[in-house]
Amino acid sequence: MDRNISQKLATATVDFDKPGKQVGFFHIPLSVHDDAWGVVPVPVAVIKNGVGPTVILEGGNHGDEYEGPITLGELIRELDPADVQGRLIFIPAINLPAVNAARRTSPIDEINMNRTFPGDPLGTTTRQIAAYVNDVIFPMGDVFIDLHSGGSSLDIIPSSVIEPGATPEQHAANVAAAKAFGTEIAVVIDNRGDPRTATASAALQGMTVIGTEMAGGGTVSVDALALCRRGVRNVLAHLGVLPARMASPVAAEPKLYDLGPKAHVIAEDDGVYEPLHKLGTAVEVGQLAGRIHFLANPGRTPVELHYRASGILYGRRQPGRVRPGNCCFVVASPYTAPAA
Repeated sequence: MDRNISQKLATATVDFDKPGKQVGFFHIPLSVHDDAWGVVPVPVAVIKNGVGPTVILEGGNHGDEYEGPITLGELIRELDPADVQGRLIFIPAINLPAVNAARRTSPIDEINMNRTFPGDPLGTTTRQIAAYVNDVIFPMGDVFIDLHSGGSSLDIIPSSVIEPGATPEQHAANVAAAKAFGTEIAVVIDNRGDPRTATASAALQGMTVIGTEMAGGGTVSVDALALCRRGVRNVLAHLGVLPARMASPVAAEPKLYDLGPKAHVIAEDDGVYEPLHKLGTAVEVGQLAGRIHFLANPGRTPVELHYRASGILYGRRQPGRVRPGNCCFVVASPYTAPAA
């Protein structure tokens, strides 16, 4: 695949190399029944000044996760270019169709953008957006900040997320950025080794990468939003792109966890699940985690769910209704650094 196709088919209304502040779009072609030569106008902003790294900040990869897009929109409006040393490239609503629909996946092609990188410039709309970011924007970057929340289906402890680095140096930079964010915990998440995430794709291009999970439930959390606002500024100050006065003091380094191969508890039945523990509870492998009830068959004994790993309850399904294959619980285990 000729990756230059992305630059030929999509166009940006901003000049990524121009000093100052610009707010515009990159246009992804969309030819549909009522608009033969239309586009999907994905918002993008650039703030460039002085000498320093290029930081790419993404929100709205999933359209029902709100703390990141709100935080990035505020930064776009409030930052004075004179306070920036380097370049900030904002993509606050990267999966615009999903953001407009308040859905995890795009209503155009039903694709989860965070399982489609590096994208396909000749694919469906979601794949084209991912390809433009991967082929055109990522090569400009030194650091990638990817802001997520739990979305409509999960409630998650607010945390910074560490993308495993390909080299010890890259991994150390990822960990340092996650610590600078200022959450109580930081979690190493490799998405079961899936290389199709935005963070994995950015890491493959050599960038320092940091992600987040900011609560969830398809709502805006007051506490998580405040944390996200502080955390992004902290990381940008840590990188030297913003002055130190814009950072907030971090009380202590976060406790480090990771999601191992047995972190997830998956439903095998169709019913309503009952969780037994609050987020942050210390749990043990084999411990009873919850039950699935069968409301239309009250004579049937509920099915028990058990934790498959020891650690803390990091994530919990938000809707009570479950079907086979749904993730009900996520356990984060204490992180052990790989041997040198």
